[in-house]
Amino acid sequence: MLRLLLPLIAGILLQYYFNINLIIILAVFSVAIIVFLTVNLLNASSKFKLAWLTGVCISLIFITTGSTLSYIKNTDHKKNSIAKNYTNDAFVIATLEESLVEKTRSFKALAKAESVISNQINPVKGNILLYFKKDDSKPLLHYGSRIIIYKPLQPIINSGNPGAFNYKRFCAFQDIYYQVFLNDGDYQVLSSENKSFFDDWLQATRTKVLAVLRQYISNPDAVSIAEALLIGYRDDLGKDLVQAYSNTGVVHIIAISGLHIAMIYGLLIFLFRPFNRFRFIRWIKPIFVLLIIWGFTFVAGAVPSILRSAVMFSFIVIGESFSKQINIYNNLAASAFTILLFNPFSLWDVGFQLSYAAVLSIVIFSKHINNRIYFKNKMLKYVWELSSVTLSAQILTLPLILFYFHQFPGLFLFTNLIAVPLSGLILFIELLLLIASPLSMIANFVGNATEILINWMNNFILHINSIPFSTWQSIQINIIQAILLYLLIIGLANWLMHKRTKPMIFALSCLLLFFMIRSFDLIRHNQQQKLIMYNVPQHQAMDLIVGRNYQFVGDSILLQDEFLQNFHLKPSRILNRITATDQLITINYSNGLISSSNKKIILIDDAVNTSAIDKKIKLDAIILSKNPKLTITQLAQAFDCNQYIFDASNPLWKIKQWKKDCENLHLRHHSIPEQGAFVMEL
Repeated sequence: MLRLLLPLIAGILLQYYFNINLIIILAVFSVAIIVFLTVNLLNASSKFKLAWLTGVCISLIFITTGSTLSYIKNTDHKKNSIAKNYTNDAFVIATLEESLVEKTRSFKALAKAESVISNQINPVKGNILLYFKKDDSKPLLHYGSRIIIYKPLQPIINSGNPGAFNYKRFCAFQDIYYQVFLNDGDYQVLSSENKSFFDDWLQATRTKVLAVLRQYISNPDAVSIAEALLIGYRDDLGKDLVQAYSNTGVVHIIAISGLHIAMIYGLLIFLFRPFNRFRFIRWIKPIFVLLIIWGFTFVAGAVPSILRSAVMFSFIVIGESFSKQINIYNNLAASAFTILLFNPFSLWDVGFQLSYAAVLSIVIFSKHINNRIYFKNKMLKYVWELSSVTLSAQILTLPLILFYFHQFPGLFLFTNLIAVPLSGLILFIELLLLIASPLSMIANFVGNATEILINWMNNFILHINSIPFSTWQSIQINIIQAILLYLLIIGLANWLMHKRTKPMIFALSCLLLFFMIRSFDLIRHNQQQKLIMYNVPQHQAMDLIVGRNYQFVGDSILLQDEFLQNFHLKPSRILNRITATDQLITINYSNGLISSSNKKIILIDDAVNTSAIDKKIKLDAIILSKNPKLTITQLAQAFDCNQYIFDASNPLWKIKQWKKDCENLHLRHHSIPEQGAFVMEL
């Protein structure tokens, strides 16, 4: 399966990055099939000599299969996609795919577009994120409700901030292209509903599970962890709590994954053990186990991380029922192959990548690490076995963690030793709570026990997170450095397992290249001098950068709100390798005037009396912020400047007016809410 998986992945990547014409793909596929069949019609001697050609043909068949899957999944090639059929003057009929989720200022739901109505009704496919106005009453909407939307949809765009998460691509991979905030008069609920029996059952089951947890667990933080741990429902999780779990290296506990499937699979095997002597159990057991595993998978939302595990455990269960020898590498490759056949864009899912890297790492390294130390004491032996699994899981996930999250949990071993067994116990008790829910007296007792255990786990994680050295942050590596880290791991592992000299030399060469790239990058950033005006909705935010230091100019709330910092500002600061300072050497900022040896820029966030300026002041750029009561014409009369920047603290209607004035006066302009962050070399 691995020999089939690799060309499939290659084909997906080739199509995504090079956009190969479908005719070329089909032509290569046809030639490969014809050559493969021709070779197999030859005599045995000729087939043996041309075995390499058979291998090339098989690889081309699966490369073109991957390319075709990627081509079909791409929105640009779908004629009925909402992204290709929607215009701002059209109405949209959509069906809610989930129940409303309460947010701080709105109710949120994912909806499936059915049709676009303009001059005619055009059936379309694609998803929309809906946000409903939050007032005294909750909208009378639920899964399956059909609505007609009158308000223009807003396309999902990226913030454009340096180093920011590619949210647009993330949504596109889930077939989501638009979002809209709806007031009462912006939509109308239709009398008919559109729901499937299976999806309706899933929604009802999830709602019932959530109701039981919320009834018998009173602490908000405890119930949010219970929801995430049992069925992957994360909408109630607090941002600070999620950050703490992430910083300490145990976020996989609340991100529903293979760990949960493994626990449930182990529990089912344990429950069936007393009945293994009965012959009919051989057939009932796999059917029952598969039903439970897949039922849990769908109730948990069928996210890629748990879907991968469900597919892999399905292969294990089926193999065991036919008394076939299980090859874990083949199972991993087969599960990945199956998932990519259904959704080739799962390849870009970080959870998908991390889950496979973790399982593969455990399979390869855990036994070798465990065998290094032997304990006679059973308790110490168990602790070391668990430590071996935790250590091994980090080996192949480390480059991905550094590349995507720019941090490393220094105390991951200690936190996992406590949190993983405790989370397993909590999961089993939650299952017991669901079973006991009809008996309120027992359910209250089990619910209290669950809450106590979760509070213990939360307090432990928060305490570890408060330790200054618990997380190494602001680590920046590029894709080449991530690949070099993997090559370094392969070389070191080969040397340790086989005691050969060449792998060690190869590993040291990779390490040298890694630090050379890092050194050149540090030298380059030591010489930088620029301004970055960030795209933070409804806020003013700017970094003045000299070398590896920056001075922040903007709203004070951005200094206090850790979530806004982490989401909008921190990625850029990590990318540019900068730290805060009170004063910069070569850039001066005073009363809105930014001056360096080469540039002069003014930041205007209040009304300016332009009539008092007798002579035009020459500037390189003017930044308008916080909706000052000025027109571009007034500014053009007072300043000799050809570049205007409108930041995200200004309303869109005002920016639209300013843009029109700039176009009339032939002035360059940059709208940060629409075009992303503005970067200027100083």
